[in-house]
Amino acid sequence: ECGKGFRVSTQLLEHQHTHREEKPFHCPDCGKGFNRNTSLTIHRRIHTGERPHECPQCGKSFSRRAHLTQHQRRH
Repeated sequence: ECGKGFRVSTQLLEHQHTHREEKPFHCPDCGKGFNRNTSLTIHRRIHTGERPHECPQCGKSFSRRAHLTQHQRRH
């Protein structure tokens, strides 16, 4: 569909949801629509600056768990 590739099949399945036309969840800050409430919650961290996923080794924090996991591989 969009040409993006994923190493983990569950990530592909999650991404495929972004291509659905129905997007009933809207960001109150910017109006962007999402098909899942969890996607909206993660998106809102852009506006709030929330970074709940912290690296136990160096203390750097991330808004998404996948970014933390990717970071930890570098240690």
